[in-house]
Amino acid sequence: MSTLSVSAQVIRPALAGDDPALWAMLEPVFRAGETYAIDRTISREAALTWWRSGTHQAFVMEDGAGKALGSYYICPNQQGGGAHVCNCGFVVARGAEGQGVARTLLAHALDMARARGFRAMQFNCVVSTNSRAVALWQAHGFEIVGRLPGAFAHPVAGYVDAFVMYRML
Repeated sequence: MSTLSVSAQVIRPALAGDDPALWAMLEPVFRAGETYAIDRTISREAALTWWRSGTHQAFVMEDGAGKALGSYYICPNQQGGGAHVCNCGFVVARGAEGQGVARTLLAHALDMARARGFRAMQFNCVVSTNSRAVALWQAHGFEIVGRLPGAFAHPVAGYVDAFVMYRML
């Protein structure tokens, strides 16, 4: 199952032609430095490579007109004995926030994880100040299983906690 239609929206694997839309979503998020433990000065090429390469498989959500609304990647969280747990990262396009994009992407990611035989999903570094993400993950059965005090250097709030969030599939 690699494509999920939700009304006029479609989620499909990311393609090389999606790079401009992906960068338009990733750049403001990475530059803000408030939610991802990514170098705020990361280059376009490095960011796209990180999002789409290695063990990451990226997906793009489009509206009925083909406009990118969001993206996520899925990958094993660890190798070997930990490869049955997956990890994901999510980004929503500017202007599409608050419209259920992240919720729809999460539902697709959970289905994709189950279809690939993962037994659980883990988020390794959910920034405590990212209250919308924390609430969304909790509403979908994720628990905070670890608190890392001061583990994230937030550019505005200073050193804030990061959560490890986990859910069995």
